[in-house]
Amino acid sequence: MLDESLLDTPEALAAADRYGLLRGVAESGARVRTAARSAADAGIPELTPDGRPRALLVAGPGPATSCVADLLEALGGGSCPVTLIRPTGVAPRPGALRWTLPGWTGPLDLLLLAGPDGSDPGLAELVEQAYRRGCAVVAVTPAGGPLADAVVQARGLVVPLATTPYDAEFDVEGAPPAAPGTLWSVLIPLLALADRIGLLHAPPDDLNKLADRLDQLSERCGPAIATYTNPAKTLAAELADALPLIWTEGSVAGAVGRHFATVLTGLAGRPAMAAELPEALSTHRPLLAGALAAGADPDDFFRDRVEQPAALHARVLLLREREPGPLSATRAAVELADQCDTAVSALQPEGGDDLETATELLAITDFAAVYLALADTE
Repeated sequence: MLDESLLDTPEALAAADRYGLLRGVAESGARVRTAARSAADAGIPELTPDGRPRALLVAGPGPATSCVADLLEALGGGSCPVTLIRPTGVAPRPGALRWTLPGWTGPLDLLLLAGPDGSDPGLAELVEQAYRRGCAVVAVTPAGGPLADAVVQARGLVVPLATTPYDAEFDVEGAPPAAPGTLWSVLIPLLALADRIGLLHAPPDDLNKLADRLDQLSERCGPAIATYTNPAKTLAAELADALPLIWTEGSVAGAVGRHFATVLTGLAGRPAMAAELPEALSTHRPLLAGALAAGADPDDFFRDRVEQPAALHARVLLLREREPGPLSATRAAVELADQCDTAVSALQPEGGDDLETATELLAITDFAAVYLALADTE
């Protein structure tokens, strides 16, 4: 169960934060600046592309890679197809994973590698496949590692992975698989590249503004800010002891929603499901009418609040990019939740373009996942 009093006790949060999770999300702005400098030092602003690639292929371990592919497709607005190459293998660890290029891959395509572990042999083998096909390669990975060497030998471009001093705290037994903020280390150089080749609009000035906005969001969502004025703590408290059904509207919100569901599970150890509106109204309807419905347990009123844990009930989170318009499914979503006696939360950015929208939604949901991870007591 969630210890809600912990949320408003910064000292207790700090004591519970064994792996520096809060520092990880709070330093996202600094990580963006470092990643942007890495992209500039690697020569991305000086690239002179002949034109857009036929397709982008994205590969790498961990949940950050899937989110990068989702965001590139959403922010690109369909300007170029984006394909996520999913790994195969006996275990999700370096050395056990392998990636295979689609059969249609050729010289007109661009392979983007998210390689936080620069020694993964599976990604190095993928670079060899791309070289044989004549496919260009760009990798965000630690400099000087085997993967970086393989990319250089294949005449590709290497952008050194932006790190922070606390990243080493995640290389211990029991730590989460990746530090919060790793997504920004990988995403920012690839956004700079995508801007340079004309797939989306993310010039250096916009990336600097993005870092400033992340700093502002870190102040709004930080541990010293009380729950009633802190959007991340409020969201964490609302989703506590619930099965979050994350209903998204818009391609950017969809990418963030899927990432939030993954982070809730992998970081906070909580089940969550994401679906896009309006399809969510049909695919998740049985969950609202079945055993997870708020009124599904008639004996809940007589439950011993001290000795017996609360039953898990569904709660809808509406993740939107902007105010709902006349063609929005939001009204139908709220009506369905009301009919099924299901609580509804909503998260919507204050405004801005697609990149600013993604930034705000990612920052708040990342903070919320960390608060749930820290305040969860057994």
